[in-house]
Amino acid sequence: MFLMRFSIYEQQMKWAAVLLGVVSTVCLVQGWQLAAMMLSLPFCIIWMYCGWLHNERQLKYINMLYAMLYVYGIARHFVVAP
Repeated sequence: MFLMRFSIYEQQMKWAAVLLGVVSTVCLVQGWQLAAMMLSLPFCIIWMYCGWLHNERQLKYINMLYAMLYVYGIARHFVVAP
């Protein structure tokens, strides 16, 4: 199955997600909203993948919702940019 292809890298992906989350939080504190959204999107995608690996529905669907909101925010930034 295609989703299982990267399962051997699950722990490394989780550490990458933690790093993305920390850097994203720093971006928010600094007022860099676009950078925070761009870093948070891969964070959500990694956690969606981990949710699919372990059949964790809540983790999977919450991160899908957040990912859609980040895509909307990034698109809105470029469409409504001053």
